Amino acid sequence: MRLRAVAAVAAVASACATAMAPAHTAAATPASTAQTVRTITLDHVPVRLGASTAQIVTVLHTTGWHARVGLWVHRNGHWRRVLDSSNGRTGYGGLVAAAKRRQGTGSTPLGTFGLISSFGTQPRQAGWKLGYRRIRKGDFWVEDNTSRFYNRYRNQSQGGFHWRLPTSAPNGSERLSDYPVQYEYAVVTSFNRDQVRHRGAGIFLHVNGSGATGGCISVPRKMMRAIMNRLDPAKHPVIAVAR
Repeated sequence: MRLRAVAAVAAVASACATAMAPAHTAAATPASTAQTVRTITLDHVPVRLGASTAQIVTVLHTTGWHARVGLWVHRNGHWRRVLDSSNGRTGYGGLVAAAKRRQGTGSTPLGTFGLISSFGTQPRQAGWKLGYRRIRKGDFWVEDNTSRFYNRYRNQSQGGFHWRLPTSAPNGSERLSDYPVQYEYAVVTSFNRDQVRHRGAGIFLHVNGSGATGGCISVPRKMMRAIMNRLDPAKHPVIAVAR
């Protein structure tokens, strides 16, 4: 595991016609330019962002299910990488275009997604700005394709999904307490918020487990704690995944 804070690394926020546009890490572009483009490239990762986005997590596939993950902030007119790890993880099923992803394949969707809320086993810390829900008994992430709560956080006591089904079943949901290591800290992405059935549910940024993920992105615990302390919904954070 390699995790380092980067205080002075800047990157050009440049218009990107394709995913193969070159990355730039030594120069910087004024904020006025960054605000006029819809796609920028950071560490070889194309990022689609709105004018208000000021925090980005980049995920660059390296080999197998490994990835380089960085946290970037927009400060003084430049994009600066403030956290960096070469020990990120992606899904055991590889990477796939978001619109072509299928539930149960273990694949990680490519593209840019919002970072919209968080949950975990730990008490909420004073510095966390994202909405946070502490895991309690009976909490699930719904992966039941027949449920109107598909791809939502829900407790079994509320009903509305087949929580008794095993996770391995086609409509089985994920009992969050079954993953005390990975879900010590987790951030929810906006992947499939429209609830397209069978596309997949529960794509998070969370703590590393022992190997590949089931489609999420994971990072070392130390980095995940640092990310939780920094993410701010007022800065419209996003995560971008590329290979």
